[in-house]
Amino acid sequence: MQTARNTIDPQEIEKFQSMAAEWWDPDGKFKPLHMLNPTRLDYITAQIATEFDRDLGAREPFAGLRLLDIGCGGGLLSEPMARLGADVLGADAAEGNIPVARLHADQQGLTIDYRNVTAEALAEAGERFDIVLNMEVVEHVADPQAYLNACHAVLQPGGLMICSTLNRTARSFAAAIVGAEHILRWLPRGTHDWRKFITPEELYAMLSRAGLEPVDRKGFVFNPLTWRWHLSDGDLSVNYVTASRRPGSPGVG
Repeated sequence: MQTARNTIDPQEIEKFQSMAAEWWDPDGKFKPLHMLNPTRLDYITAQIATEFDRDLGAREPFAGLRLLDIGCGGGLLSEPMARLGADVLGADAAEGNIPVARLHADQQGLTIDYRNVTAEALAEAGERFDIVLNMEVVEHVADPQAYLNACHAVLQPGGLMICSTLNRTARSFAAAIVGAEHILRWLPRGTHDWRKFITPEELYAMLSRAGLEPVDRKGFVFNPLTWRWHLSDGDLSVNYVTASRRPGSPGVG
């Protein structure tokens, strides 16, 4: 019986290690996400704890919950969710992100199921989740309604989806396009297309058409004086986040 040949290419591993370091470098090209991440996590964890009656003071408060992080990138949200005890599937349509995310999770001793797969493919395969994190993705897809329909399909009855995106306003054009891409150069030029930004009213309507029940929305607001993000009940003019439920009880529907 032949022993399987070692197919690992050390140069490729070294390359992915370098990319992983860039993803997780708080001063690197993903600096905007690192800056926003604590505020995103505050919202996400509070919504999950409320919806599923979990104690955030517990060691693994999300144990027993299956979570999909769609558009996971390098795993900036997948990893903290796994540390909180969730069974995490990180999915990304960009194939190159998956080895990077896997490598970093391995380095951290975390077990996360990372896949190069779309929400539509997961729905067709019959995959189901208690929670879907859908963060900064919907403004990048070709058909937002069809995409949200697929997110509904993978969500268990009684499940929770958290979705963040950018509002289509003059302020968002100034902040996300002119400021972030051209002046501060936080993001490469062309990262965002302002015409594809979605107003909260449009997103709520699409969520409802997808069969989801919107229950909350907040703004992510950047303070240039403190250089920090915070949640806002009233200012949704640039970045904002929503929570919605799939009606029904787990195991029904």
